[in-house]
Amino acid sequence: MMIQTTTLPGLPDLTPGSIYCIGRNYAAHTRELNNSIPDTPVIFTKPLAALTFDGIIHIPPFVTKPHFETELVVVIGKQGKNVPVEKALSYVAGYGLGIDVTARDIQQRLKEKAHPWFLAKGMDSFAPVGTFIPAEQVSDPQNMTFTLDVNGERRQTGQTSLMLFPIPVIIATLSRYVTLYPGDLIFTGTPEGVDILNSGDRLKADLESGLATLTVSVNRES
Repeated sequence: MMIQTTTLPGLPDLTPGSIYCIGRNYAAHTRELNNSIPDTPVIFTKPLAALTFDGIIHIPPFVTKPHFETELVVVIGKQGKNVPVEKALSYVAGYGLGIDVTARDIQQRLKEKAHPWFLAKGMDSFAPVGTFIPAEQVSDPQNMTFTLDVNGERRQTGQTSLMLFPIPVIIATLSRYVTLYPGDLIFTGTPEGVDILNSGDRLKADLESGLATLTVSVNRES
């Protein structure tokens, strides 16, 4: 079940708004998919229908290569337009973890036609998130480690210090083009190690040894 109107877990004063995502924000991940290193943030969106808190990723039967991409998720806490880089972190209400589920087979077909990635990224449940922690509990968001275990095996490890475009740059860039609102979510990119999701898989993402977590399972629909 996708939840679209609830408040964000851990941030009870905020309801989810727009979902922005940053692609190719870690060099090693960019290389593992044979993509070029970008010189500006690669930005795309997911619909609110993709957001889920119920712990299940539903994979439609026509998707043949669903991939997991674990990411730090930033929650915007106040309205902002043309936010200066040096003030950007003051617009953050909290941090958590999410998985940018990607239908890699569909994405590849779209890329070959120079079409947007929306259909590969925006299906129902393709943006699961966990519990968020208030921003004041994080001393330095650019010095955090997050991990993903699949069926008990470590598959991804990310250090936010390795982002090609740090969080303040992402917020400043986004707010140049669109007004950011409280409850907006920003998926900040995934490290290397992305791979296929299989039915029955259990995934656990962890930020800074328990500061924030996300646990989901995979259901391949027939």
